[in-house]
Amino acid sequence: MLDWYLTIKNIHLSCVVLTFISFSARGLWMILDSPLLQRRWVKIVPHFIDSVLLASGITLVIMLHQYPGVETWLTVKFVALLVYIIIGTIALKRGKTKTIRVIAWIGALGAFFYMVKVALTRVINPF
Repeated sequence: MLDWYLTIKNIHLSCVVLTFISFSARGLWMILDSPLLQRRWVKIVPHFIDSVLLASGITLVIMLHQYPGVETWLTVKFVALLVYIIIGTIALKRGKTKTIRVIAWIGALGAFFYMVKVALTRVINPF
């Protein structure tokens, strides 16, 4: 069981890093009006990474028997994930102006770092 746990945890942590790199790059490309943002692989790969990230997270929740709604830190992390997704879509797709998209991108990065902080410390205080 420990080997499976460590494997899933390493997959999850690797996807955390990859999703950060992917979201950061796409945000910078959005700011720079880069044509790279329109590449087919740029529209597909992040969804794959995020799907593996979510699946590995759910697997860890089940393996550790720590569930949102029971564990406060995990509940807060889940809510922060929803905030990250919503603000992230505003940043990369739905924002009507570049100013709105940049502000949303910065906010989504803040939500991302908050999730990482909560995951590492299991403390929900944002400061």
